[in-house]
Amino acid sequence: MCQSCLSWYARCIAPYLVHAGCSANVFARMRRRLIPRAQGIVVEVGFGSGLNLPYYDAARVERLVGIDPDGTMLGLAEPKIRSLPFDVDCIRASGERLPLIDGLADTVVVTYAFCTIPDPDAALTEIRRILKPMGRLIFIEHGQAEGPRGRRWQERLNKPWGQIAGGCHLNRQPLHLIREAGFRIVEEERGRFPLPFWQ
Repeated sequence: MCQSCLSWYARCIAPYLVHAGCSANVFARMRRRLIPRAQGIVVEVGFGSGLNLPYYDAARVERLVGIDPDGTMLGLAEPKIRSLPFDVDCIRASGERLPLIDGLADTVVVTYAFCTIPDPDAALTEIRRILKPMGRLIFIEHGQAEGPRGRRWQERLNKPWGQIAGGCHLNRQPLHLIREAGFRIVEEERGRFPLPFWQ
């Protein structure tokens, strides 16, 4: 596919495709379990189309700052934001350069974004910078397959899948990235996506 076609696809098609795919029930169940744990001043990196918004506990969230580089995705979130009982600020910016002061956030939320952020190490450095000393990172992510056969398929499909799915990498290791960035993982839950994954 030519570069101009890829650019057009990334602007006009990919945001809607990613929104539809990430709206599947399997993703919603994971969000429902974890997002209500966010509290205080919350920064969501990879805010996208606001799919986490219905799961925040309004009694626990003081303010939410959504960060995403894609203006189309942020536009899709606008209707959901209007009905929320807490303040939401959306900022168009990359995860690698968060336009926020040090120690702002009580909680940082990242769901299915470490796979698409071009430089996840830089983003994790920024997340540590904006978190308060006792702040928490809550994340949901897919990653590298455990078996060699699955990993081989991920390597084969990684580039075409990334072009289709908004830059998503199939073969990243989010837990390794997060530990290398200096975070201590206090709770970990793993599972496999059901097939078909939209059930």
